[in-house]
Amino acid sequence: MAKNASEKLDARLKAVLDGLAEARWAGENPNAGTVLAQAVELVPFDDNEATLLSGGIPRGHKALTTATAKLVKAGWMVKGRSGWSITDEGLRALVAFPTVDTLAEALAQGTPIPAEVAVPAESPVKKKAGKKAAAKRTTAQKVAEKVGEAAEVVAEAAEALAEEEAAAESNLAESNGSQAPAPQPGSVAIAGDFGAALGAEADWEPSLDAVQMGLDPETSVWRRTVELPAGTYSFKIAINRSWDENYGAFGFPNGANHELRHDGGPVTIEYNHTTKDVAFS
Repeated sequence: MAKNASEKLDARLKAVLDGLAEARWAGENPNAGTVLAQAVELVPFDDNEATLLSGGIPRGHKALTTATAKLVKAGWMVKGRSGWSITDEGLRALVAFPTVDTLAEALAQGTPIPAEVAVPAESPVKKKAGKKAAAKRTTAQKVAEKVGEAAEVVAEAAEALAEEEAAAESNLAESNGSQAPAPQPGSVAIAGDFGAALGAEADWEPSLDAVQMGLDPETSVWRRTVELPAGTYSFKIAINRSWDENYGAFGFPNGANHELRHDGGPVTIEYNHTTKDVAFS
């Protein structure tokens, strides 16, 4: 059983590939939300992974969506507008690397699939487990149906954000010769329509002291705990007390407003300047 975050992520990647293989045998072309929902049903999120980032994306969904790029890079799966699908090489990989550990090691080291491994003519899972495997898949499908369109939106948003972050890291590496974390700004503000509740003289004003966040030097995360009445609030992350650099939903520069639906009472808002993630707790 997976014990740490890395092992759980490896197990979910294996579940993604297994699910795509089963879908191929069934003549299906599942969307991203269905694939991710099935993987998460088999390897559930812990409390940290279930934390919602701005826009309603669970932290674990973002990590899993980012990690599926490894499967694409290995040539084992394809992401298309009509859905995700496993390739012949992906099917061969499941035969050559049948466990979570062997599959994860092959992905990490770029291990080639032995030439003698053929594309299986039918699902090894169905051949081995029969009705039991089919029942498990039916349960996963029910969960995916409950997630529905929301899961698809989450997957697409997470993937878009992951691609943007990968591009940013690549640009940083090219300019600095390494993937060192981005330098921290002088200040970070949560500028939105709850300024008055924070003691600010005006809403949407990033220059005021009352809306500034504090940096945790150990985690490099900016954090602020505020007391808010029940309601729905909008805000953006503003850098260095101005709107010249700001981040909205999903970390996009000058993006749509973050939204916070709050039941009332204290809420902690966190911002990571390297990833541009915003989290609530």
